[in-house]
Amino acid sequence: MRTRTAVSAALATVALAVPAVAAAPSADAHSLRVWNRIASCESGRHWHINTGNGYYGGLQISHATWSGYGGRRYAYNAHQTSRANQIRSAERIQGGQGWGAWPVCAAFMR
Repeated sequence: MRTRTAVSAALATVALAVPAVAAAPSADAHSLRVWNRIASCESGRHWHINTGNGYYGGLQISHATWSGYGGRRYAYNAHQTSRANQIRSAERIQGGQGWGAWPVCAAFMR
């Protein structure tokens, strides 16, 4: 009986701890806020948008830039993949080109 009580107590402790861990903010929360703000400016946060203007996805990335920074590992163009994959590629683009890759919308971040 003692084993059952100890196991029940341990499971209850774990069950109480899990929501606290799940609710903890991501280490990249600031980065996600920045990318969401840029996407709001670029596309109205429509991550799968293709308006036919030569720029794709929530962050409006051209096919040449998308391909040049390895985005094709996710999809042919940015709008064909997830928000997370678009942000991963955008971080590589930002590392290579700086915020000038989004000249108008990134100006709001400064």
